[in-house]
This record gives sequence, C-alpha cells and structure tokens, in this order.
Amino acid sequence: MADNHGISIITAVTRMNWLETRLPPPLVLLLCALLAWLSARFIPFGTFELPFREAIVAVIAAVGIALNLLPKILFQRAGTTVNPLHPARSSQLVTTGIYRYSRNPMYLGQALLLLACCLWWQHLPGLLVVPAFVLYITHFQILPEERQLSLHFAAEFQQFRNRTRRWL
Repeated sequence: MADNHGISIITAVTRMNWLETRLPPPLVLLLCALLAWLSARFIPFGTFELPFREAIVAVIAAVGIALNLLPKILFQRAGTTVNPLHPARSSQLVTTGIYRYSRNPMYLGQALLLLACCLWWQHLPGLLVVPAFVLYITHFQILPEERQLSLHFAAEFQQFRNRTRRWL
C-alpha cells in the first residue's frame, strides 16, 4: 500500500494557494483582531495584568501606524501601486527609507497594531493570533509578491533581498 500522506499534504497546500493575494491584508488584520477579541471575551483563562498597559500599547500602536503610513508615502512618491492584491502592477521597486530595514514594513506595522490590540485585552490565548497573522501574510501575501517582484525587477530585487530582511 502506497503512502499518500505526503501527497495529501501537498494537495491541501496547493488547494489553499487560491488564497494568494485574495484577501486584503487589512481585512486579515481585522479578522485576526476579531478572533483575539472573541478569545478574550469567551475563553475564561489566560488573562494577565500588563503593567503600564496604556503606555506600552500606545507606543506599539503608534509605531504600527507609522509603519503603515510611511511606506504609502514612499510608494506615492515613486509612482507605484500600494494595492497588495495586484503585485504585478508594481512599476517601481521601493528600497529607500524604511525599506532599508524591512522589505515589508506595512505588514510589520499591521502585526504591531494587532499586537497592541491583544496586549490591550490582556489575554494570552488571544496573543496566538499575532504569529498566525505573520504566517498567513508571509505565505499568502509576501511570497506571491516576492515572486512578482523577482519577475519584474530581477537583479535589483535580488540585491534588495540580499541586504534587507523580510520582516525585521
């Protein structure tokens, strides 16, 4: 009898590829935040007290907002699309400013906003949505974007990849 377990996993992953660049990342962020909020509301264990919660959450949220706005300004100046659902429409590769430190500052900012929400709710199980968000965005948004950027900006994108981390 043949072992089809490996084939079934590959088939399942392939079937999920239809999700690539289909859901706007802000929607994924909101869905994850809703899941974390529901977790905090209905799971009766895992609460914690975060000292200086207001200050910590405010700083993390402010950095998250900045990481969402600054790249949009850079994209506008470069005259390229900011629409994550159509990475093939990119007309310029932006590698300056915040992009010297992260290839995906907008997604990093969204992850920080999600973290800020989860810390505000002070619920450990809800924090699990943050790595879930990062994994989802990496697989279904960033990797497809990188494939397109590799096609459009071959050598330039390879240099960018070599000197700049995907997240941080």
